[in-house]
Amino acid sequence: MIKIDNLIVSYGGIEALKGVSLEVPSGKIVTLVGANGAGKSTTLKSIVGLVKPKSGNIDYEGTDLTKLNTELMVKKGIALVPEGRKVFADLTVLENLKIGAYSRTDKSGIAEDLEKVYSLFPRLKERTWQTAGTLSGGEQQMLAIGRALMSRPKLIMMDEPSLGLAPIIVKELFGIIKKINEDGMTVLLIEQNANAALKIADIGYIMETGKITLSGSGQELLNNDEIKKAYLGESL
Repeated sequence: MIKIDNLIVSYGGIEALKGVSLEVPSGKIVTLVGANGAGKSTTLKSIVGLVKPKSGNIDYEGTDLTKLNTELMVKKGIALVPEGRKVFADLTVLENLKIGAYSRTDKSGIAEDLEKVYSLFPRLKERTWQTAGTLSGGEQQMLAIGRALMSRPKLIMMDEPSLGLAPIIVKELFGIIKKINEDGMTVLLIEQNANAALKIADIGYIMETGKITLSGSGQELLNNDEIKKAYLGESL
């Protein structure tokens, strides 16, 4: 679905990405794991056109995304759940969800997808007229994911969905991400929480200082002693 080849991104002469190459096959959960500042979010921002690479290619179903405007990404079937949720605090849950479908005109399909989101996140249905700014952090993250799903994407990308959330909420969220994937959606997950991400990932990439240093199945990386020591808090 997406193939990134030798991506180089610079900020003021400093290379944030140093020749990153990775693949996100259709129908899979792919996670990019690494410490803060490793280049994970820059990779994601490059995909959606928020950062222009110095060189390299990002191929999405035959289209070079580096030549596409960000606003066209949604029409191509790409949705982003940004870091920090970025919900519209003064709007209701329902209004936030409807904004996710701004590029669509199929009213019956929108209504159908709204019910799908509510079935995934029953708490959002209970709070449909509540303003988003009054929701808990976990509920805001659910809303951010629900809003992205309302565009009916083929690929959903999530930037640090577990950040700042209690472990019980993280477990619930990752269960829902797994279900979204089982329903046929491709997922690209950017995470510092290596344990939670690799448990549900089909493919994992480990990123350090702008480079991919290791890749494999989620289970292979979970069982890797170096990964255990560096990211899972386990001594050898």
